[in-house]
Amino acid sequence: MLVNNYEVKCVTETFKYYNTYNYYNNYKMENTTIALSKELKEKISEFGNKGESFSDILQRMYNSAVQRQLNDFLFNEKGFIPIEEAMAEAKKKWPKSR
Repeated sequence: MLVNNYEVKCVTETFKYYNTYNYYNNYKMENTTIALSKELKEKISEFGNKGESFSDILQRMYNSAVQRQLNDFLFNEKGFIPIEEAMAEAKKKWPKSR
């Protein structure tokens, strides 16, 4: 796709604008500012590694939370019955005809 004589290629969170001389600059996606207490900012920074941005830390925390929710959903035993019980129930409902 051409934008103002620059070829635009999307690569995850970085956009590379290639001009006709094959020179490129990386531009990060648009940023925003959020208000945090100093206490919370310090707590969040404890999850980070040296040189890691708050955006990186929060992205990793978000990904972890999504994974945890999926695991909770998949491994939740509430309302489930053992496979043997489910098969016995199915055989009662749908007996094989001879």
